[in-house]
Amino acid sequence: MDNIRMPPFETFVSAEAHAATLAHECIHWTMHKSRLDRDLGAKSRGDAGYAREELVAELGSVFVCADLGIEAEPRDDHAAYIASWLKALKNDKRAIFQAASHAEKAVGFLHSKQPQAEETDENEDVSAAA
Repeated sequence: MDNIRMPPFETFVSAEAHAATLAHECIHWTMHKSRLDRDLGAKSRGDAGYAREELVAELGSVFVCADLGIEAEPRDDHAAYIASWLKALKNDKRAIFQAASHAEKAVGFLHSKQPQAEETDENEDVSAAA
């Protein structure tokens, strides 16, 4: 995926933390006009639109981690993110549902970009035996 910038792997406390952060950034990647065209009104860092996008990315990251069986630990910067989310959530009771919907679409989009595993005769034999 182009345009996703990540700190070096060695700067993360674990492979799980790296995967969770990469998932978060991949969810942001889906917002581009050529992908899901998600515009939540972010004009500057810290505004309500920015907080909404961060909430989408964080929920999406959690969904991806759950899909992969990864248990990610909260990062130190989560407290700052949560404060901005609370403002957005306080002003709009539907914000969490909208964010979850956007996150689900983003995860689905990422899944659609994965190569499909081909069925092998071995897999078919296992299915037939069941």
